[in-house]
Amino acid sequence: MQEFLNNFTETFTNPQKRVYWGYLASGFTLGFLYLAMIKRDSISSALKQCFSPEIWFSRSARADYLVFLINKFSFLLLAPVMLTQLTVAHFLFQQLYEIVGYRPMYGQHWPDWAIPLLFTLFYFLLDDFFRYYLHKLLHEIPALWAFHKVHHSARTMTPITVFRAHPVEGLLFSLRTVCVQAISISVFVFFFGNKADLMTVMGASIFAFLFNLTGSNLRHSHVPLRYWPAVEKWLISPAMHQIHHSTRPAHFDKNYGVVIALWDRIGGTLVHGNEAQDIHYGQSKTVKADEHSLITLYLVPFKESATAIIRFIKSSFPLIKKSSSAKINSDL
Repeated sequence: MQEFLNNFTETFTNPQKRVYWGYLASGFTLGFLYLAMIKRDSISSALKQCFSPEIWFSRSARADYLVFLINKFSFLLLAPVMLTQLTVAHFLFQQLYEIVGYRPMYGQHWPDWAIPLLFTLFYFLLDDFFRYYLHKLLHEIPALWAFHKVHHSARTMTPITVFRAHPVEGLLFSLRTVCVQAISISVFVFFFGNKADLMTVMGASIFAFLFNLTGSNLRHSHVPLRYWPAVEKWLISPAMHQIHHSTRPAHFDKNYGVVIALWDRIGGTLVHGNEAQDIHYGQSKTVKADEHSLITLYLVPFKESATAIIRFIKSSFPLIKKSSSAKINSDL
């Protein structure tokens, strides 16, 4: 129990975590200033959008908190048997050595800051791209969407909504993190030796620190903070991620990115934030009585995913049968 409490507390006290109290404070300070000074809302209106009890204590938000606690406890139990980045990194390092045959050891005469900066940038870009791509797959593959739509079932959003995820999705993102870290570590240690290290602020990667400090937690909120259009071509604003959660059909499957907007721009899924956007959150405008129940959030996705897999297999059989028949006829 003590380990769970320590893990829970660390979520809000460790600068390496998304909802570290400092990031929450900076995010809502930015949100309040945006509403009061840019949108010219009254102070009371700005405060209500940031801290309304109707949002923070809604049925949807209460479900977020419960899922957050259940998942925290579940992954604490699973942690000892989960694959680690060092195990994968060691395997990849060995594969690189077998392919290349020797260690090149580049950059030995570079300035001390050059390799850490290159490593930090490489890790940031690789991590952000794989987040984008996995997120895209979660929407496009029906068997995975059954789990990811748990996150999209939120009707109101707070920073804790980022943790409203089915454990299967959580495992997929954990595996993604392991792979990204393992690739980054193995490649840089192999080519650059022990100079490969992250540039950090308060223990967090400098890019993650800046991302979290400048309002990342507003992405799951009702504060539509947007950037200038020229900036939104490159960076995903909170308003752009809120569009991703919209019930409006025109917004479906848009803005998959986390930090960098380039991936969505290349994929044709980028939609800019709209300062006057009137967005309703959820999977659809139809509200279901049990959409925040634990059965709906945890068990129903397994049934829907299995149905999607069976449907895919059944639809594939005619193609397989046709292909096999064609091969037999050609042999004759």
